[in-house]
Amino acid sequence: MSRLAEFRKLEQQLAAQLAELESMKSDSGLKKEMEFESKLRALLGEYGYSLKDVINLLDPKSGRRAPTVESKAGSRKPRQVKVYKNPHTGEVVETKGGNHKTLKEWKAEHGSAAVESWLTK
Repeated sequence: MSRLAEFRKLEQQLAAQLAELESMKSDSGLKKEMEFESKLRALLGEYGYSLKDVINLLDPKSGRRAPTVESKAGSRKPRQVKVYKNPHTGEVVETKGGNHKTLKEWKAEHGSAAVESWLTK
């Protein structure tokens, strides 16, 4: 894409975004939210509180929640390295899974059961 075409495309995107911004400025719901936020921040400043203080006041347990299940995601046992030796060619393949290119070729040629019998470790 030429620089001029890229410039024109960005110019159109900017014009569309500016139009969207102007339509949002006239939205009464947005005006209410902005007014509420400014009054809330002014009130917090008046009393010397932060948003964290208000959250802790309304929900004291929010900061002390138990760890989620995500922490257990890394506790999976690592896979063992498997070593296959082709008795026909003497070629050796080391893999932790069955998604190895050479291993797939061997299984296609000799059959899965035969290739599994070549497992040395």
